[in-house]
Amino acid sequence: MSKPLETASPLNLKDLDREGLRTAFVARGLPAYRGDQVFRWVWRRGAVEVAAMTDLPAALREDLERSARLPRLEPHATRASPDGTTKLLVRLDDGRDVEAVLIPDGERRTLCVSTQVGCAMGCAFCRTATMGLLRDLRPWEICEQVLVAERILRARGERRVLQLRGRGAAGKVERRLTNLVFMGMGEPLHNLEGTVTACRVLTDPQGLAFPPRRITVSTVGLADRIEPFLARTGVNLAISLNAPDDAVRERLMPVNKKYDVDALLAVIARLPLRRRQRVTFEYVLLAGVNDHEADAERLARRLRGVSERVKINLIPFNPHEGADFERPAPQRVERFRARLLSGGVEKVHVRRPRGEQILAACGQLAAREGGVG
Repeated sequence: MSKPLETASPLNLKDLDREGLRTAFVARGLPAYRGDQVFRWVWRRGAVEVAAMTDLPAALREDLERSARLPRLEPHATRASPDGTTKLLVRLDDGRDVEAVLIPDGERRTLCVSTQVGCAMGCAFCRTATMGLLRDLRPWEICEQVLVAERILRARGERRVLQLRGRGAAGKVERRLTNLVFMGMGEPLHNLEGTVTACRVLTDPQGLAFPPRRITVSTVGLADRIEPFLARTGVNLAISLNAPDDAVRERLMPVNKKYDVDALLAVIARLPLRRRQRVTFEYVLLAGVNDHEADAERLARRLRGVSERVKINLIPFNPHEGADFERPAPQRVERFRARLLSGGVEKVHVRRPRGEQILAACGQLAAREGGVG
């Protein structure tokens, strides 16, 4: 006889990875495979109510309807730009808002998700930093941004059916997004457990089944958390570097006082990367601050010990209200790129500015709408 599932607070069926659900059901005297079944219903089949889980015993469904919840988030506002970039302002249960950005590029559909409401890292060029940290997002709130974007793409008539392991319908998953980047509001590794659990839900082959290589998590460089995070998730890593040396980086990013450039390079040198896998360095180009050709030359020299393990994304600054920085001219960006390449950095990509008309820089729309307080 299984124990009833009633607890002091309802069990959120979306807030645990599959192993967590198995453990929760075992703790209540039920077989672990019931957790697998519920997980598949929630993430693979998109169940919005327990009554739909028809392979569960009727008594268990009744118990779950009383003692568990299947929350769902909706966009509070959306803004689409002429280039197709769409910013989603997602309203949380407590009335606060977080942002996600849907970025189309040819056949690719990338979603940029948030992991916190606000941010505690204090980077000088970041709009979200001006909000401070209000709270971490729960794993289900991170994953739900993906479901919100999927519903929007479905409404636009987009549809891709992938055949994964398993025969027939059992191995099929319908998904419109192709890539996920954790580069929205917040520092993902500051919300370590929430981000790990979200990544495990998103990559689980019995759930949304995103290949880990299709997910990139960006960090300001919390060096002591990088290796354990990658070991638990297997996703790709991007590190916000933004300067050729500690003096400039410390002015832009307070985290450099604890984790300097040498600390980051030491971590990268020992990471057990997959074949052809590279760590991305993100470098926001700020006019007159870190965009000189001499900066590029110094950066290339600094990276020589790990050049075969890294690639660089150059990101021309996305201006926002009240910013103390400006975007460099395109020709200055190109000269910076050329200097990196000639200095021995093998892979350098310039990220094209997207969605300026819709306040696409992190935190801009949430601040404008006032849903972060």
